[in-house]
Amino acid sequence: MAERRTRTPNPGRDRVDGPRPLARGAGDGGAPQADACLDCGWGRLVFGQTFADAESLVQVLRDEGSGRRDIAFNVRDPHVLLSQAPQELFLDPSHTYRLDLATYRPGQRRPRGFFVRRLASAADAAEVNRIYQSRGMVTVDPAFFHAHRDSRALTYFVAEDEATGAILGTVTGVFNERAFADPENGSSLWCLAVDAQAPHGGVGEALVRRLAEHFQARGCAFMDLSVMHDNAQAIALYEKLGFFRVPSFSIKRRNEINEKLFAGTAEGYEDLNPYARIIVDEALRRGIRVDVTDAAGGFFRLSFGGRSVHCRESLSELTSAVAMSICDDKSVTRRLVEAAGVAVPAQTIAGSDEALGAFLEKHGSIVVKPARGEQGRGISVGVTTLDDARAAVAAAREQCERVLIESCFEGDDLRLVVINFKVVAAALRRPPVVTGDGTSTVRALIERQSRRREAATHGESRIPLDAETERCVKAAGYDLDAVPPEGETLTVRKTANLHTGGTIHDVTGEVHPTLVEAGIAAARAIDIPVTGIDLMVKSPRESDYVFIEANERPGLANHEPQPTAERFVDLLFPLSVPTAVRNQVRRRRSAKTA
Repeated sequence: MAERRTRTPNPGRDRVDGPRPLARGAGDGGAPQADACLDCGWGRLVFGQTFADAESLVQVLRDEGSGRRDIAFNVRDPHVLLSQAPQELFLDPSHTYRLDLATYRPGQRRPRGFFVRRLASAADAAEVNRIYQSRGMVTVDPAFFHAHRDSRALTYFVAEDEATGAILGTVTGVFNERAFADPENGSSLWCLAVDAQAPHGGVGEALVRRLAEHFQARGCAFMDLSVMHDNAQAIALYEKLGFFRVPSFSIKRRNEINEKLFAGTAEGYEDLNPYARIIVDEALRRGIRVDVTDAAGGFFRLSFGGRSVHCRESLSELTSAVAMSICDDKSVTRRLVEAAGVAVPAQTIAGSDEALGAFLEKHGSIVVKPARGEQGRGISVGVTTLDDARAAVAAAREQCERVLIESCFEGDDLRLVVINFKVVAAALRRPPVVTGDGTSTVRALIERQSRRREAATHGESRIPLDAETERCVKAAGYDLDAVPPEGETLTVRKTANLHTGGTIHDVTGEVHPTLVEAGIAAARAIDIPVTGIDLMVKSPRESDYVFIEANERPGLANHEPQPTAERFVDLLFPLSVPTAVRNQVRRRRSAKTA
């Protein structure tokens, strides 16, 4: 249904061997089927109202496949069911909402910049899985999607960007009549997921409405969904569309995927930011003790097997003060990595106007940034005039008195996460872009996009309406109060930092070996065990690059589904790695040295 937020420990195990029967006992009308289950690829929907007794329902849930998550929905007497297997089952902390399709009225506003259609291809399935992974949901074998794309019990819709063809979101629907001959003639919504970096608003609402209209046209009486009790944003959307709470309960089996829902969390956990939470979640999953020491600052202590490590997000006691001070001063970082053979841009210290003008004339386009600072503050990229350069230097000096001037390398910003001197994740970071709708000003478009970025990143990403944004908008031929034509895209900042509204796109599987080597060489030159190495590249698949900077506290949550948190905890507590995995690594090392 609406949310399957917990990550699977091993998405690769979540597979089905070819097409399976959709529902056990599904029919084409007549009496309702008993003990009905519907295979959804990520697990089974177990329709609790079709089971005559708790014992048989418990047995079905015990048959849950490895790496999958079954959900018993519409359970009539959850207390009785739990009493049958209290160590195996738990009550899902979600609410059930219902939409009365007899009174539902379609929305009058047409989606802007995207449209909703049926899932139709293997490429669609891959994109749906990408969104599932980014949202911490269990993935589905693409063959399952293909085998059931024309199913009468399961319906898949996707939202597609009109300009780029990118898949922005997805939703799955279940037609109860085809699943188990439901006498109430109901339907349900499952797996609503929207790409956190979708450039358009209203994607989730459009998908919900399309599914509601689909089932309304088939004569269904209602559409149900399940939503986590604390997902205020989703609940607000559903209530806006006319959904109302109904007294229905869901039961799930205690497994690794569901562990977070029944095992509890550390005190102060709710106040941690996403960058601390992803590590704490992994630690708790392994049985590592967590003590939150300062939630507002992202500080926590991990303890396991007599070892204790204090962390601030991905910065731990394993990172030395010397390594931190190197990362803190961008000019020092540059000198050290250059000495290690890493390519760097031309650089100078901001001084007189004459020297600034000479550097600008030589390189044509420059980057101005404070020697110390973080989160993209005070950085101006693509400066081409002396007046803009002076203004950029003044803005950078608000962050640090010493200002660096660098030649501008045209390309994309690539972040490499290096843990224990291995590249664990790679992602392109792109600057914030808005798309005109023909009626809104640039200022309104930025504010709207900024609200979406804040909601998608738990407040971590927003587009500042400052002098740098105004400069970039002006360079594109507009001012903040101008109205771009519908469909025109506008880059409103040149920096790609997440905290200033940038977006991040995983490219781990396609990074050129030269870039990997550069990232590792830079980490070794600084002698830092966990770092984010930023390069400017022509393409992640090409070898051209220049080093930009190193971050001693990279945001691991930005790189899901790559196993950044897993590798971080491996580094801190090697003995917490499962024995089977340690033995496998040992065997591989032995084979290499044999």
